[in-house]
Amino acid sequence: MSHAVSRLRDERLARSTKPFVARGSRAPRCAGCRVIDSYCLCAWKPKVDAASAVCLLMYDTEPLKPTNTGWLIADVIEDTQAFGWSRTDVDPQLLASLADPQWQPYIVFPGEFVVPERVVTEVKVEPGKRPLFILLDATWTEARKMFRKSPYLNHLPVLSLEPEQISRYRLRRSRRDDHFCTAEVAALCLELADDQVAAGVLDAYLDVFSAHYLGAKYQRPVNPDDASHTHLKAFL
Repeated sequence: MSHAVSRLRDERLARSTKPFVARGSRAPRCAGCRVIDSYCLCAWKPKVDAASAVCLLMYDTEPLKPTNTGWLIADVIEDTQAFGWSRTDVDPQLLASLADPQWQPYIVFPGEFVVPERVVTEVKVEPGKRPLFILLDATWTEARKMFRKSPYLNHLPVLSLEPEQISRYRLRRSRRDDHFCTAEVAALCLELADDQVAAGVLDAYLDVFSAHYLGAKYQRPVNPDDASHTHLKAFL
């Protein structure tokens, strides 16, 4: 069954004037997990309940990249929304979701770049509402642009994460150790919202994805009995 990110990917491909060619894309990839077929991890896709929801604002070609980890969030968290970002053309469904009274939205962004009165570091949900974490799925430079040029987010509280751990994501390089991939950010948000099981499962699933992706890239075996695979077995 498709999810929000896979549907957004299909929509983005339909608008493309030329094929999107990812690095290392000569070998056939599984349509379900975007990993080379012989390293497919679809059998490791977990099922877990979460009280929280995630809204991904994705920059242009992000849905097309096989290394994009927003896809993993949508695999794990059933209530995941995904919208392409545009400075001038805002999806009405996104605006409707932000106004939906069932959600308590937080835009996730570093507090050092925001006026202090908007910044929060804890998730406090009103009765009858569920947290909705809005994640800017992009490079750091792109995310800053998105934050500045999305006035419809200006009324929302900014959840500033202060994680102590260093990023474990190994598929794209960042010059800063405190820059996290989108799935890591989502797991930290889930943890703050007391969705501890979902946070742990998403972390393990990210590790499994990284192991399979890098295994395919470097043609090395994957250990199905390592800690991350073992963690997921209870949620298959």
